[in-house]
Amino acid sequence: MFILTSTVATKSSTSPFSRDVAVIGGGGHVGLPLAMILADVGWKTHIYDINAQTVEKINAGVMPFMEEEGDETLKRVIASGRLTASSKPEGLEQCRFIIMIVGTPIDEHLNPSLNAIHKAIEGCSKFLRHGQIMILRSTVFPGVSKHLQGYLKEKGLDVDVAFCPERVAQGYSLREFRTLPQIISAFKPSVVAQVKELFGKFTNEFVEMETMEAELTKLMTNAWRYIQFATVNQFYMIASKHGLNFDRILNGCKFNYPRMVGMPGPGLAAGPCLVKDTMQLAAFSQNQFVLGHTAMIVNEGLPSHLIDLAKTSLRNDRRHLSDCTVGLLGMSFKAESDDPRDSLAYKLRKLLTFEAKKVLCTDPYIQDPTFVSKEQLFKDADVIFVCTPHKEYRKLTVPADKLVIDVWSCLPKPIID
Repeated sequence: MFILTSTVATKSSTSPFSRDVAVIGGGGHVGLPLAMILADVGWKTHIYDINAQTVEKINAGVMPFMEEEGDETLKRVIASGRLTASSKPEGLEQCRFIIMIVGTPIDEHLNPSLNAIHKAIEGCSKFLRHGQIMILRSTVFPGVSKHLQGYLKEKGLDVDVAFCPERVAQGYSLREFRTLPQIISAFKPSVVAQVKELFGKFTNEFVEMETMEAELTKLMTNAWRYIQFATVNQFYMIASKHGLNFDRILNGCKFNYPRMVGMPGPGLAAGPCLVKDTMQLAAFSQNQFVLGHTAMIVNEGLPSHLIDLAKTSLRNDRRHLSDCTVGLLGMSFKAESDDPRDSLAYKLRKLLTFEAKKVLCTDPYIQDPTFVSKEQLFKDADVIFVCTPHKEYRKLTVPADKLVIDVWSCLPKPIID
């Protein structure tokens, strides 16, 4: 069933719950923005997160990571009293909705693992009560919603399960919550109606689906993006291996040509979702998702290709990478982010520790005592790899004696003194 609606259900009768919603795992990049917007639109919202330091920051009105409009929004909802946070599960029983921000990571065999969800349920099961609705928000393996519904029943809990996947871009969640349609799915029409009531205060456009349809929709969305990045990265590898200017090739493909308008540029495609979700889809297809596996090979192979480009260029100047100090410019998984999770910059760093004399790293958003300033990196490095295209890098002056490997075409061209 696929239904696009813009009608919000009428608020139900008097609720036996003193709070509206709890967000389990609500201190992270996915959960906290959702908790903040729920509180901001009027719902009494509670965060449960086992990270005590993060909870302390939230209760003090301090954002634990970068989020557009995050600082002012958090301060506002904390001051209003509509948002509270705790590192203990007590209080969950007071909440009508329980939003679970616990995904299904892939294991060493690239198969999904349900251990995280089971562990989260075990940790709070005695604080769940009949009549609650549990909403899975993170990306999950198809069938997990149905599995969780049965798992809760086995524990004697009359708790209904819904799956409503997160679809916003990390760092811009608060803005996108109000502009993107919300996918909702559940096993009962009455549960769908109540979930629409919850989300209907910040969006009025819904896409209703069966639960497994919704689970596949989220996986396919991320896999599609990952495959797009792999396609252009493969093009980049072909062109750069032959010494051709890929910027001009990309411009030729796209300039005033509407059929290619959506073609992205090349770059290190990583982060905490894309490859994981692509491999979950591959596992669901019984490892017949050839495009997904190929995309992983291409994207994960890009760091090695960049090293090969540096080696070739150095050989032409009768130099060797093993004699060079290398600098990595930007370590977060995407621009204007302080999130290093699954960033391919760290894979590149690991590879270079075997290839270069010394490796230096810098990033304006990540606090790491091993990092250096960009000024020191530019001074000491013989070879510079641009790993993350932060906006501030686009105005840097690159000394002419530095070899720059810039897959993003982020830095200005070298200036000869």
